[in-house]
Amino acid sequence: MRVIGGKYKSRRFSPPKNFPSRPTTDFAKESLFNILDNRIEMEGIDVLDCFAGTGNISLEFLSRGANSVLSVDSNFVAFKFIKKTQAEIKEPNWQMVKQDVFKYVPKITKTFDLIFADPPFALKDILKLPSLFLESGCLKDAGDLIIEHGKETDFSKHPNFREIRNYGGVNFSFFTLA
Repeated sequence: MRVIGGKYKSRRFSPPKNFPSRPTTDFAKESLFNILDNRIEMEGIDVLDCFAGTGNISLEFLSRGANSVLSVDSNFVAFKFIKKTQAEIKEPNWQMVKQDVFKYVPKITKTFDLIFADPPFALKDILKLPSLFLESGCLKDAGDLIIEHGKETDFSKHPNFREIRNYGGVNFSFFTLA
């Protein structure tokens, strides 16, 4: 895994061979951050990264000046790798929680400028995610929700759906509160 922009640009981190999830590809990640660079000022934002896996996306936001990133994942191997990476780079603005996203999000009292979620593509309740985040009160009014998913998932019927971007087998659906 490689950081593609910002202060950690070109740093590489290697998840263990038994890693339980697939990191977002460099091609898809670079495309996503090109979109975000043109839409929002990343300097100083607060980000919630759910189903964080390797911490790949969290690290990109931190590298580009996010004020804070909270990474949430329920898998022990993923959580351990994120903690190891955070300790390696000594990033004080990166917090992590080992919890089930569906149980944790309703309890969050902090609000975020951006929420990114990269659930397993075959997650049974994947279509419930937009409502989980948007109804929890953890997204700021002008904030953005981005969900990474496979081509078989269609969020376009959700009332807060804004657009979808496709990069090979990876899709990003964008939602807003407004």
